Amino acid sequence: MSELTAVKALHKALDTKFAKDITIMELGELSPIADYFVLATGGSAPQIASLMQIAEEILKAHGLLLKHTEGMQSGKWVLLDFGSVIVHLFDKESREYYNLERIWGDAKIIEP
Repeated sequence: MSELTAVKALHKALDTKFAKDITIMELGELSPIADYFVLATGGSAPQIASLMQIAEEILKAHGLLLKHTEGMQSGKWVLLDFGSVIVHLFDKESREYYNLERIWGDAKIIEP
């Protein structure tokens, strides 16, 4: 299955878990880091943990395996690296602070 199909399915799943400001960014030729970033905001550390779980389930079902995780201890910003797809789950303050949409402003925003 394609990565685009996977990130769109993830968007839908995160939405059902009440994530806020879900954004899919296509990095394409902008960076060798990944093809897609998926960003979402959770309201609490337990919600972010729940979003992590659903992200891993959905992307694994689409053939993408989790390679690396960062930030699980803080519950404020979690990075899930699936190789071609990187998922960033933030609390509201961390999302505003890191402002990845500004940093990666040239990335194409994909509609779900």
